Amino acid sequence: MKAIFITQAGGPEVLQLQETEKPSPQEHEVLLKIKAAGVNRSDILTRENPDAYGDDLPSAKIPGLEVSGVIKAIGSQVSNFKIDDKVCALVAGGGYAEYICVDERLCLPIPEALSFVEAASLPEVIFTVWFNLFQQANLKSGEKLLIHGGTSGVGVMGLQIAKALEIETFATAGSSEKIEFLKNIGVSKAINYKDEDFQEVLKDEKLDVIFDMVGGDYTNKNLKLLQPKGRLVNINAMKSAEVTIDLWQVISKNISLTGSLLKPQPIDVKAKIAKEIKAEVWPLFTSEEIKPVVYKKFPLSKANEAHKLMESSNHIGKIILEV
Repeated sequence: MKAIFITQAGGPEVLQLQETEKPSPQEHEVLLKIKAAGVNRSDILTRENPDAYGDDLPSAKIPGLEVSGVIKAIGSQVSNFKIDDKVCALVAGGGYAEYICVDERLCLPIPEALSFVEAASLPEVIFTVWFNLFQQANLKSGEKLLIHGGTSGVGVMGLQIAKALEIETFATAGSSEKIEFLKNIGVSKAINYKDEDFQEVLKDEKLDVIFDMVGGDYTNKNLKLLQPKGRLVNINAMKSAEVTIDLWQVISKNISLTGSLLKPQPIDVKAKIAKEIKAEVWPLFTSEEIKPVVYKKFPLSKANEAHKLMESSNHIGKIILEV
């Protein structure tokens, strides 16, 4: 089979299409013929530092954390799927390829009426949103949520899910086009961080949860915006991981500060997320309260071009590779 390999640490040019052996499923796995794969910012971090998670994860050589496709073989203990079922799946790397083996617990049936391209845009972002906002931060109906990077893949899906579950949403983004998009999906206040100070704009909102992938000086501002028993969730530190915080904000308001990486989580943790997503989020596709937002698709062989677009941050929603 063909797959995109990280040939060495570096820029998009180190991604190369190569031949490799097609895998065979273990007893609890399915063999998926991949139709599309999502591109995520984590893939860039893996490309720049392929040894970060060690050689035990497939992402050490082949990136890609979410896929959609058709099941072509099943392990002896697989009970929930059969050959020719169409599914999307969360994987710990290896998605930029023609085939992949996935634990059946991390597969979800493709929602009716969605294409393979749309389905490939779902797993990584929805697992990330559900794990961080609803399992760790315990976000509830009636609360207020701020997402920084509102037009990222995670941001767009997080805002849609929150709104569908009756949570008031706020977001930041960096262009007038992105602000208009956020308003169109029902965000209560969308702030262009290049023109306005989000802390000043939102100072009277009494936010319950803030979902941040920026870090740096955003951290103290976030703490000041949270109301008592608020929760700050960090999934990246694109601005800076080195921060100085006003600890009294945390102490006096009983704030919870947390963060996570999804990729290295044990399969049992991911399986629990998948079960809850199928029950709580998948019906929202049927009711059309949420929908995939795909910005652009590339052929697998152009993975380097997809990474260049991701690094530019000019996109709204997801970037997809078609296999």
